[in-house]
Amino acid sequence: MMLMDLLMIFLGVLIMILGVLIGVAFLTLLERKVLGYIQIRKGPNKVGYLGILQPFSDAIKLFTKEYIYPSFSNYMSYYFSPVVSFILSLMIWMLIPYYFNMISFNLGILFFLCITSMGVYTVMVAGWSSNSNYSLLGGLRSVAQTISYEVSLALILMSSILLVMSFNILSFMIYQKMIWFIIIMFPLSMCWFSSSLAETNRTPYDFSEGESELVSGFNIEYGGGGFALIFLAEYSSILFMSLLFILIYMGGYKLSLIFYLKVSLVSFLFIWVRGTLPRYRYDKLMYLAWKIYLPISLNYLFFYLGLMVMLY
Repeated sequence: MMLMDLLMIFLGVLIMILGVLIGVAFLTLLERKVLGYIQIRKGPNKVGYLGILQPFSDAIKLFTKEYIYPSFSNYMSYYFSPVVSFILSLMIWMLIPYYFNMISFNLGILFFLCITSMGVYTVMVAGWSSNSNYSLLGGLRSVAQTISYEVSLALILMSSILLVMSFNILSFMIYQKMIWFIIIMFPLSMCWFSSSLAETNRTPYDFSEGESELVSGFNIEYGGGGFALIFLAEYSSILFMSLLFILIYMGGYKLSLIFYLKVSLVSFLFIWVRGTLPRYRYDKLMYLAWKIYLPISLNYLFFYLGLMVMLY
């Protein structure tokens, strides 16, 4: 019986990973299409019907390229940091409450914070092991940004956790049957969305990979498969953060059309922001995290704490 249970869990994980990879593939297509229409052009429309096979042709191109590495790089660290980054971005999906054949976390939010904080090390090691001044500077800049916004995300989450008094994602869904948390904590939800943009290295906070003027940051020495894995990890995180936003602030989920529309809407917002806003200045990015989001999240936390003490 135990063997059968393990087999079912393995199949559940396998289906989840395939679903995430296909979702990421079509998220890249959606992004290229939306950015194309924002810039008054078509976007990919040649490979397959209306460009629908474009993500698969990109994947084939990237993974069949020769994998080169710098002569003086720290080879093992350089080779494995994109792989670890990709594995971490897939591991985080186990947090989502599934209906069958998967793991249920009582401390899901703690698991989320642990995995996202591990992601910092992959960026740092990728930047350092390339043995290039550009990638090292890019890695340091990315690490500073990621750590700052992890603090912001954790403190914003604290207010939501205080309302439901649980670290389990299912509790958020139970407590939002009457009213969505986005209504009662609108400023915090917007801070969370903005911090998610910074955490996933998206415009206007994409200092980790600003190709146009920052010599591509920590991943400058990566090409082919290594670049593709970093790219997949980033887009998997975008999809996950969209889903987490819905679970925490927009009423959780049932397997219905409305749920998929909500995920598509939040993912579309990530892309829309990229097509609309210019890149932030780095000192302003740090100022935003430490002098704006930190006081707002702490004030909300004390407010909800005071409210609960008064009520109980």
